[in-house]
Amino acid sequence: MTLEEIVRWFETLTPESALRAGEVYAPAAHFKDPFNEVRGVEAIARVFAHMFEQVEAPRFDVTGRFTGAGEAMLLWHFTFGPPGERRRVRGASHLVFAADGRIARHRDYWDVAEEFYEKVPVLGGLLRLIKRRLRA
Repeated sequence: MTLEEIVRWFETLTPESALRAGEVYAPAAHFKDPFNEVRGVEAIARVFAHMFEQVEAPRFDVTGRFTGAGEAMLLWHFTFGPPGERRRVRGASHLVFAADGRIARHRDYWDVAEEFYEKVPVLGGLLRLIKRRLRA
């Protein structure tokens, strides 16, 4: 599997293609993001399937990529929500590849406070206040 094929899989992800995570992930792959840490293709497929249950019209757009020996970093925007009310989360994924090119380790990095919690009514106000106080 090439990095281009992996990027295309993420950018065209659907509930149906999420069930085919084994095409992209090695059998014992490890996945971690701010909300999940799982091992194995079936568990990873469940994370992506759950995403489609929780948010409307989720979509990843890869905006940059950096490659090294057996690994890559993808920069992305994740958008979701109904038309006119779409929200965007910016993040990055560190991917480590198995010998066959599938993903062996996937770690997502994004600021859960800025991109998610700060938009929750009461909690967001409190987090923005703390952020202002800590600012240099």
